[in-house]
Amino acid sequence: MHENIKVGMADYKATSHPSILITLGLGSCVGIALFDPSTKIIGLAHIMLPTSKIAKDVINDAKFADTAIIKLVEDMVRLGANRKFIKAKLAGGAQMFNFTDSSDSIRIGLRNVEASKEMLAKLNIPIISEDVGGNHGRTIELYSDDGKLMIKTVGFGVSYI
Repeated sequence: MHENIKVGMADYKATSHPSILITLGLGSCVGIALFDPSTKIIGLAHIMLPTSKIAKDVINDAKFADTAIIKLVEDMVRLGANRKFIKAKLAGGAQMFNFTDSSDSIRIGLRNVEASKEMLAKLNIPIISEDVGGNHGRTIELYSDDGKLMIKTVGFGVSYI
């Protein structure tokens, strides 16, 4: 029997098998799903912003790609994950609203995806699949059985990566 664990906005959780990590309402936010196939330990972060460097005070590490991913990997290793086997999948990073100004500062979804990819590259964690961009929200579920990531999208149905 799987334990279903919800991951809120600006939150991350790591857990052992058998479990399902679920996060709702990814718009411009990015869901970073991590899976160690050797131990079936999984982790999921729901980040809102690309970097903690834009904040005056970092009260919540889970809010930013650069801090949340590091903390999530540490939690997975504490649970017994083998860092060298961890793989990543990404979802979210949409541009939910159209703006007449095309500056990068308001394209937060794209910046979240880029920052997540940069941090994963720094940690030598390969991204094996992704469903990012567009202008639609997503709900995702990460399964510890095999690292499968289910993506539910209004108007687009359900897919697995």
